[in-house]
Amino acid sequence: MLAAAAAGNLSTAARLLKVSTSTISRRVSRIEDALGLAIFERGHRGVRLTTGGRAVPLHARRAAAELEAIRLAGKRNGTGIAGEVRLGLRMAPIGEPMLDLLAGWRQSCADVVLTIYEINERDLAIALEGRRGDAVLAPAWMVSRRAAALPVYRERLFAALPAQHTLVQCRRLTWPALTQETILVQGWDESQAERDFLSPRLGEAADLRSQAASKVSILALVAAGFGITVVPQTQAESGFPGVAFLGIDEPDAVLQVDLAWMPEAEEPALGRFVAFIRDEARSRRLL
Repeated sequence: MLAAAAAGNLSTAARLLKVSTSTISRRVSRIEDALGLAIFERGHRGVRLTTGGRAVPLHARRAAAELEAIRLAGKRNGTGIAGEVRLGLRMAPIGEPMLDLLAGWRQSCADVVLTIYEINERDLAIALEGRRGDAVLAPAWMVSRRAAALPVYRERLFAALPAQHTLVQCRRLTWPALTQETILVQGWDESQAERDFLSPRLGEAADLRSQAASKVSILALVAAGFGITVVPQTQAESGFPGVAFLGIDEPDAVLQVDLAWMPEAEEPALGRFVAFIRDEARSRRLL
């Protein structure tokens, strides 16, 4: 119909569209029947829009443009070029390498919206299995066995001590040196992942005290002298008032961070995000 209105002739429109004149005529007639309106006046010299039909091409062009926009949006979302990735974080993405990884993702996939939300260890599995998020970035020991996991990077563990603590003067800090201390760990009634991680390293005699709080709140307790805690290198490098950070000189004093998602997830944008993080981790040799 739009081609006929532009050409002013059904035969010319048919030639441009590479269909028969009868096909164009039938299509126009069907539109007119559906609208209950004569769109064209037909004559020996061709066709011209009726008074009532003059508004039809304008609306038709708008509808065609909207349909094309829907088609392109579907294509872009279907290939992961556009869309959204909801990323749950167990730890704030401060320091390297996460800042570089996120910056690289933004530059290469600017049309994919990245939404982050902080989550505690007890809700990691619930968030993924309940599809409240697409993926989570968390220490490997917190990742549910039902989730697919991609190791992303490792970083050293540090002891966070009150600034005036006697251990601050140690040249070499080991697990046995911490066993006489009160060690504050994050933990909830239904989840004690950090306690389970540290217990084999510190031994059964270690005084581990769970706090259902953020690591920042626990560092405030450390600064006030309630005990010590263990943090990853990126958090140690950020510092905290009244707290000293010392690296733990042990082979197993290492934190591995994984990207996890449900294996049945089919969102193209998520697949693209996982592939990007995987390729970047390999190229940067983060593990």
